[in-house]
Amino acid sequence: MKIVVIGGSGLIGSNIVSRLRRHGHETVAASPRTGVNTLTGQGLAEALAGAQVVVDVSNSPSFEDRAVMEFFETSTRNLLAAEASASVEHHVALSIAGTDRLPDNGYFRAKVAQEALIKASKIPYTILRATQFFEFIEGIINSSVDGGTIRLSPALIQPIAADDVSAVLADLAVGAPVNGIVEVGGPDRFPLDELARKFLAARDDQREVIADVHARYFGSELDDRSLVTGDNARIGSTRFQNWLSRSAAQE
Repeated sequence: MKIVVIGGSGLIGSNIVSRLRRHGHETVAASPRTGVNTLTGQGLAEALAGAQVVVDVSNSPSFEDRAVMEFFETSTRNLLAAEASASVEHHVALSIAGTDRLPDNGYFRAKVAQEALIKASKIPYTILRATQFFEFIEGIINSSVDGGTIRLSPALIQPIAADDVSAVLADLAVGAPVNGIVEVGGPDRFPLDELARKFLAARDDQREVIADVHARYFGSELDDRSLVTGDNARIGSTRFQNWLSRSAAQE
C-alpha cells in the first residue's frame, strides 16, 4: 500500500519510513525539506495522491504556547482536509501519554486539540499515545536546572526508546483503524529524579538532583499517574539501562 509519513525526516518519521519500505510498502517521507508543508498546505495534494494511509508524526518548530497550538490545529486541519479529498482510509497520529492529565502544559493542550480534530473527522483513525522518549531525558534534565542543582519531581515516569515507538507506529499503519487511542510505554517505571541521576551518572555528570514534589514539568506539577500508561498498553522491549549503556558508549 502507499503510506505517507508526515514528519518523515525526523527521529521517529525516518525510522517508520525505513521500516515500512523494508516491508515493501510505497512510503513517502513528507516534510518541509521534501516540499510538503502542512501549515501552508504546500505539496499535500501531490504527496497524498493514491495513498491509503497517513502517519502524522510532525512536530511544532516552536514550543511556545500559542505557536504550538496554532501549529497542531492548522496543520491537522489542512492534513485532514487533504486526506478527505484523496480518500485516505486510515489516519495514524502520534500523541503523548497523559496529554489530557496536564492542562497547565501548553504543548499537551495542543496535542489534546489535535486529537479532538482527528476524532471529529470522518476519516478512520488510530491515535498512539506514547510515554516520554529516552532520547529526550537530557532535555528534561536541562529544563529543570535551578542554579547549580537540578530539581525534579519524584513522580513516576515510564520512558521508552524512540525505536520502539516507531515499531508500534509502523505496525499500526498497516493494521485496521482502531478509531480510538492505543498507548505504549517502556518496560520500567522510575521516579523522575532517580531516572535523572542514572542518566547523569552514566555521563559522569556530577550535578546534584533534588527531589521536589512541587517541581514543575514544563509548567505542570506531577503525580504518579501523569507520565505513565494506563492498563492494556503496549510495552516496548528496550530497557532504559541497556539503552543508556549503548548511548554512553557511542559518545
